[in-house]
Amino acid sequence: MRWSRPLEGTPKTVTISREADGWYVCFSCADVPTQPLSLTGQETGIDLGLESFATLADGSQIANPRIFRVAEMNLKRAQRRVSRRKKGSHRRRKAVKLLAKAHQTVRWTRTDFHHKTALALVKDYDTIYLEDLQVANMMRNHALAKSISDAGWGQFCAILAFKAACARKQVVAVLPAVTSQACSGCGVLVRKGLSVRWHTCPVCGTSLHRDHNAALNILRRGQQSGAGQAPQALTQPVGAYVA
Repeated sequence: MRWSRPLEGTPKTVTISREADGWYVCFSCADVPTQPLSLTGQETGIDLGLESFATLADGSQIANPRIFRVAEMNLKRAQRRVSRRKKGSHRRRKAVKLLAKAHQTVRWTRTDFHHKTALALVKDYDTIYLEDLQVANMMRNHALAKSISDAGWGQFCAILAFKAACARKQVVAVLPAVTSQACSGCGVLVRKGLSVRWHTCPVCGTSLHRDHNAALNILRRGQQSGAGQAPQALTQPVGAYVA
């Protein structure tokens, strides 16, 4: 067996799984030592989206890599190759293996993006406020389901919470209601559809990108709820990220 890194803590369970390129062993360990990062005294709100993957309260944006969309044509070709092969043949088994590896590459590329983005955020901020999104319900919108699945918001939030807990920082989920509609300047509701990407308040004159406006509202709502005291706080590791 090739080890990705030494085991830390006390092994409790072992999961053996078969992937497209071979077998993998996952050890779930208890009492894993944390690796706290230096405190920065900064906090931010994050609005997850599709036009950009995330928009921070300072207005900076994280580009959406659209990993599945980029690889979609190659996946279609690999799927057609499988469909043309005779069932039970050696060539079909070979084509199926190539298709599985293509999907595995997409999945691993997305996970790598999530890990790197989460680590960068945890290094820069002590407290991160997120919307408590119900991704499963949002997937019912068939016009956006593929893009939402490609972004992988649920996996990203879990990874971000895990890294924050290991670094002794915190991620707090806040209610997502009307964060895009409410004005971050005066609080008045400014109704607009998804196609309207710019927020302009007729009362106070605030004018900024709607995702930036939402991120400011998320930050303010999180601060008002009390960091680390919100009932939906995501401060515990989710899942086992081990060797």
